[in-house]
Amino acid sequence: MASSIAAQPLLEVTDLACRRGSRPVLDHLSFGLAAGELLALTGRNGSGKTTLLRALAGLVRPDAGTICWRGEDVAADPDTWRSRLAWLGHLDGLKGDLTVCENLETSERLRGGDAARLDGALPDVLGAFDLGPLAARPVRTLSAGQRRRTALARVVFTAAPLWLLDEPLNALDAPAQTAFRTALQKHLAGGGLAIAATHAELGVAGRTLELAAEVAT
Repeated sequence: MASSIAAQPLLEVTDLACRRGSRPVLDHLSFGLAAGELLALTGRNGSGKTTLLRALAGLVRPDAGTICWRGEDVAADPDTWRSRLAWLGHLDGLKGDLTVCENLETSERLRGGDAARLDGALPDVLGAFDLGPLAARPVRTLSAGQRRRTALARVVFTAAPLWLLDEPLNALDAPAQTAFRTALQKHLAGGGLAIAATHAELGVAGRTLELAAEVAT
């Protein structure tokens, strides 16, 4: 019975359809994701990987279909849904005039994070991505790789159950890629979920969903 319960999907996507402008990109897409699962989205450019992530994040409205969390349609309570997400897009989503620490703290406080947890978790997250020496530097002074490490640290810092990651390995050197994989494995081992669009091998066990080429009009 326990294994049956564990296998039940937390996230269920049913018959999802999305357009980019006037062009259909996704059509009748369905999948489920259980606790501890990673789903890697693959496919050629224009196949809808980023569009799917943005639809899941509530940044674009699907043309059809449903996204459910624990059996409840997330569209019924978008604020609660957003509180369960950690989003990493192509852009790092950081404020250039804020320091590394300030970016992490501000982002999580805007999500309503617990102050005590923030203070206790911050040193560990900075250490995991080798950001301690950069903690007081404004993000605008960082290299592309350092900014990407900061953006990934922000994802980990949220403690959100679902990570949505668009090309998370971009601009990362080998040690930073290892740090990301370690953080992702820990997230999954704790029952978290992750969906990552990628052209590279993530190096973490999971399922793969290959999206078809862009639908012609």
